[in-house]
Amino acid sequence: MTAPTPAVRPAAMWPSPPGALRVRPLPRETAASYLTRLAAAYHLSPAHLLDGLHITTTGTPAAPHTTELHYSCEAARRLAAFTRIPPTHLNRALARRPPPATIATAPTATARWQPLTPAVQPLPACTACTLRRPPHHAAPAWIHPPPDLPRAMICTRHQQASSDPRHRAPLNIRSLPELTRTRLAARRRLTAASLSWATTITTRWYDHHQHLHTRWHTRLHQLTTTNPHLTREAASPALACRNLITYPETLTLAAALDRLPSHPLTRAQQTAFLHHLADRLQLPRLAPADHDLLWQRLTTR
Repeated sequence: MTAPTPAVRPAAMWPSPPGALRVRPLPRETAASYLTRLAAAYHLSPAHLLDGLHITTTGTPAAPHTTELHYSCEAARRLAAFTRIPPTHLNRALARRPPPATIATAPTATARWQPLTPAVQPLPACTACTLRRPPHHAAPAWIHPPPDLPRAMICTRHQQASSDPRHRAPLNIRSLPELTRTRLAARRRLTAASLSWATTITTRWYDHHQHLHTRWHTRLHQLTTTNPHLTREAASPALACRNLITYPETLTLAAALDRLPSHPLTRAQQTAFLHHLADRLQLPRLAPADHDLLWQRLTTR
């Protein structure tokens, strides 16, 4: 009697065995960046790796910092099984962006490449931190900055920073210790409203050469001296590094705005606040004009 032929398990039940390499994501790393690094560890393209996991993809893949990758629940489960990282741990590490409705509710293993606008594109991660992640592959990583801090990434351990996705690698900031000190001191969470106001105010000051122009010009010169490749890139260092150059003052201003009372300030309170802020910014005095956004923030609630 002929033995029965064993049933073949469909690919949907177990698309592939767990991978041999342990590639760990960085905190807030984008899904596209992590998949690119994971595929590079196996000398594959992201498309070939997804195809090997039997994950159907839509959209057009591009550079990891210009696109994001959204997974359906089944696709995320397969990726977690292949990486041998529990799904909860993997989801917590990777930056979460709202997926398209068609992906979020898809019952099958589906992924979609979604273009990102420049305003929300991730920033290059510290190269030393990336190399510390096994399997120690030199592929760059892209991560989103913390939502309660200015749009800049600062690694206090390795003295690297980035603030613009047009720079494909972080910058050396050893000549700017104030950036590291400010990042280490930023323990109090800032509200989104105060951070938005502070970023807009310091950007206006920077663009119009107000209040802190001399300090910021010196900081820009130190940054370009330490990173001479900045002057050879297409993006102007004065604009591409703006968030990084104004980082300490933006944090200081946001923390001060967070402490403002909910009721309108009297004239005496406004004067006292400006004196206090000038002291925090290490300025002899701070007298914003009527059209200054800081003055508008103090006079409108």
